[in-house]
Amino acid sequence: MRNLTPAEMLDQVLFTQIDSGQPISNIVLMGIGEPLDNFDTVLRFLSLVNSPEGMNIGMRHISLSTCGLTEQIDKLARYRLQLTLSVSLHAPDDETRSRLMPVNRGVGVEKLFDTCRRYFETTGRRISYEYAMIDGVNDADWQADLLARHLKGMPGHVNLIPLNHVAESPLKPSRRVAQFQQRLEQQGVTATVRRKLGGDIDASCGQLRRKAMAESR
Repeated sequence: MRNLTPAEMLDQVLFTQIDSGQPISNIVLMGIGEPLDNFDTVLRFLSLVNSPEGMNIGMRHISLSTCGLTEQIDKLARYRLQLTLSVSLHAPDDETRSRLMPVNRGVGVEKLFDTCRRYFETTGRRISYEYAMIDGVNDADWQADLLARHLKGMPGHVNLIPLNHVAESPLKPSRRVAQFQQRLEQQGVTATVRRKLGGDIDASCGQLRRKAMAESR
């Protein structure tokens, strides 16, 4: 309904720590909207959570995920923060990425990778690329080869995410995750496969929905 305030963001970390009884050592900003659309607030939160007088969580233990807002990525680079920038990529070509992520229509893959290259050159921090593996959509050999060409000469890490099964979605989990990973690695790209958690209770990424509402209808 609205943007969170820096204090509300900090509260999430504080109360998670209190409720769990465990110290919070790592933070990921994702899944709550686009962090770079709320730029000033996010920067204020990062300052508070990183401060020795705050929670003193190091920037290298913080990841910020973005759909790829190039102007905002350039703006973030100027602060030279030592956090990890994660780009939700999901496809290396414009046709596929624009279908999966309409935000790409106003940017384009080439411009996005040019921006990522500038970010690395400015900050010295390699970027993590999130890539949900979807059967017959973005898991072909030519797409692995194209992704490797985009990353040539630029340190980066590709996080391959096996798509979770969602009954209402026509998109299905890829059956070529291992082959895709191997093809990237053969071309010098660091690629890992994210482990799956929460599927047994419909709590994995993409599955968080209210079945009871649908059943009642």
